[in-house]
Amino acid sequence: MTKRTSAKYKIDRRMGENIWGRPKSPVNRREYGPGQHGQRRKTKLSDFGLQLRAKQKLKGYYGDLTEKQFRRIYKEAERVKGDTGENLIALLERRLDAVVYRAKFVVTMFAARQFVNHGHVTVNGQRVNIASYRVKEGDIIEVRAKSKQLAVLIEATQNTERDVPDYLDVDHSKMTATFVRAPGLSDVPYPVIMEPNLVIEYYAQN
Repeated sequence: MTKRTSAKYKIDRRMGENIWGRPKSPVNRREYGPGQHGQRRKTKLSDFGLQLRAKQKLKGYYGDLTEKQFRRIYKEAERVKGDTGENLIALLERRLDAVVYRAKFVVTMFAARQFVNHGHVTVNGQRVNIASYRVKEGDIIEVRAKSKQLAVLIEATQNTERDVPDYLDVDHSKMTATFVRAPGLSDVPYPVIMEPNLVIEYYAQN
């Protein structure tokens, strides 16, 4: 399981943005970074700084993936035919933890990883406990029968903070989600602007 190196609110403050769009984010109260020198960090970023920030923001959004994991996904996006930035987004959204989060089975991306790792999810009837498992078009993701009454699940499905995107077909009465298609950048409901083109530029130069 990927080590969660930063608390999610610390990531928000470091980025200066509410990257998950959550009401409790500290950025809603103050936009500067953590620590006693956080307010001094509003200097204009270089091209490299903008690229690095875009990478950290996208990487942080998906549960603060490790650099090794994220670079591996980038390398795969680069090999696939088509626009590398769009491919990168599609590969990230095909992660099982991302699908569980998008389906509103849990409240946060971090909770989605834990939910999958604890064995609460099946894919096409088979139990899968690997958060990075990659779903395919037509795959049916379902919460296991003995997990359907979990309080965290009921809370998440009733949460009105966000909607289920149209590349998933979700039935909360059955706790199932069908992965309809791989999304493009414009399909993904990010609360903030994500710039995969800058991420590609970062890796192309580093």
